Amino acid sequence: MAEHDPFALSLTPELVLRAYAHGVFPMAEGADSEDLFWVDPDRRGIIPLDGLKVSRSLRKRIRNSGFTVKVDTDFDQTIRACASVGSDRLETWINEDIIAIYGTLFDEGFCHTVEVWDGDEMVGGLYGLAMGGAFFGESMFHSRTDASKIALVHLVERLNAGGYTLLDAQFITDHLRSLGAIEISRVEYHQRLGEALARKGDFSAIDRKQET
Repeated sequence: MAEHDPFALSLTPELVLRAYAHGVFPMAEGADSEDLFWVDPDRRGIIPLDGLKVSRSLRKRIRNSGFTVKVDTDFDQTIRACASVGSDRLETWINEDIIAIYGTLFDEGFCHTVEVWDGDEMVGGLYGLAMGGAFFGESMFHSRTDASKIALVHLVERLNAGGYTLLDAQFITDHLRSLGAIEISRVEYHQRLGEALARKGDFSAIDRKQET
């Protein structure tokens, strides 16, 4: 990863949006860290929107889990669950500054959550930023088997319905690779980003289609 000096300024929602448009995103060293740094990876993880791998067992899980998928109903619980340290992660890069900034971006309509609920309990989810035809996935969590995968499947369906062309995963993990994530060069990522930002994605398009 590389620190990106042109954005080494006080973090604001406007600056975060500018940074993403240039392929750069912020991280903290840990939950208690007061320092933030900008990242522009040499190798960038993306999930091709026509290449998500959904296994037969996951499809069965989606049909039979009894979970409910909701969008944008509880940002604070989603991001704090993503920031928690547990069996699925040993550390976090999400600190209180990031929670506050992305909370503002949520209020402004740029940040979105996909949440998986079991009754009144949120058991999985993810959050990220939507700009143009690009969605920048930030983090996901689960407390029940496959709940984060279910959130990702819904996100990809929503992005495809809304005319998006880029799903940024930042860094590849074995978990994401098993779902079809790939790595591309920084140069290729910036090219795809420019093309995606020139489009106008509609994050709510799938909701209107389901109402008709």
